[in-house]
Amino acid sequence: MIVRFHIDPIEQGHYEYRVSYEGEELYGDAGLDSIEDCIVAATEGLGGDAIGAEVAYKGVISGTYALASLALATEQIAVHALQTTEAIEEAFRQD
Repeated sequence: MIVRFHIDPIEQGHYEYRVSYEGEELYGDAGLDSIEDCIVAATEGLGGDAIGAEVAYKGVISGTYALASLALATEQIAVHALQTTEAIEEAFRQD
């Protein structure tokens, strides 16, 4: 199965995440210090059925990643999620 990581800022410097599958929330947490921390925590909670995850920051999906990529390139995936969301938000402001 491919799950989705929903990551959102909740207050200055703190984030929350939820992990869902086919629209059903599986688990989550709040108060983490970074997008990267959310990805790490979400990945650590996955069971053996998951083969990958879509990463969404503030509702914008930045990519779908295999579990090995999530574990090995967490920082890069977090940066990519932030940059993708910022680019989409900037495009909306220009319209």
